[in-house]
Amino acid sequence: MIWIPITLVATGLQVARNALQRGLLADAGTWGASLVRFLFGLPFSLFFVTIAWFTTPAARLQFSAGFLIACAIGGTAQMLATAAMLVSMRRSSFALGTVFQQSGIPLAAILGLVFGEQLGVLKWIGLAIATIGLMWLGWPRGREKDWSAAGLGLLAGAGFALAGNAFRQASIGLAHSEPVLTAQVTVFFVQAMQSAALVVWMGVTDRQALYVAVTSWRSSILAGFFGAAASGLWFTAFAMAPVGLVRAVGVSEMPIAALAGRRLFREQLSVWQILAAAITAVGVGLAALG
Repeated sequence: MIWIPITLVATGLQVARNALQRGLLADAGTWGASLVRFLFGLPFSLFFVTIAWFTTPAARLQFSAGFLIACAIGGTAQMLATAAMLVSMRRSSFALGTVFQQSGIPLAAILGLVFGEQLGVLKWIGLAIATIGLMWLGWPRGREKDWSAAGLGLLAGAGFALAGNAFRQASIGLAHSEPVLTAQVTVFFVQAMQSAALVVWMGVTDRQALYVAVTSWRSSILAGFFGAAASGLWFTAFAMAPVGLVRAVGVSEMPIAALAGRRLFREQLSVWQILAAAITAVGVGLAALG
């Protein structure tokens, strides 16, 4: 059960990374803000791989084409999900954007079935309750029926669900008995692919945003560190437990994100939003502990 505290630490680091990326949106744009977590996280990922390698000298990794394919699929899904999440945050709020992308919880559990992972009845009930809470939270209020923030959050959740399962398969394929090492190696390969793809894409389509992302080095370095550390812990948890359960425990970032949104971006949540988030949290608790 050590994957639970690992996930809890990962959620705190993830909120910090998301906040730094959100702050870069205005100047660097969606793709520039997405790039910093991958490009500036790469040196830290290499450092974490080195530490993990020296602490497990007897480990034998089995690289294969399947590993690279899983990394590419997961990395692409994660890039698209990150961009969708950041736009969702801009169109709603930092806290709500964080909650919306938690739609990846039931989607991750369902995708896990494809890989032969089974969940008990109580866990499915919890996932259903969490889904209801998310739907309530995302339902538009007032005269303007703007579904874009919730829709982008759902897209982000789907992307993160696919990415999580792909990363789990990649890590397990390397060495099933060395989750910490395989997680760090997978993070490094994925971030290298993502950095190369985004640099080439932005170099062709938006050099100004690329320049801003690279030169905003203070925020970018911090985002890279928090991103690499969070990803390393997430990937370790994915290698130890089904992605649906890991993502369920990861919803603990919701209250952290709400506090961060209030302190950093002066955002407020209404009573019904807090209630919907609480219902979601109950569902998550059942999914994680059932």
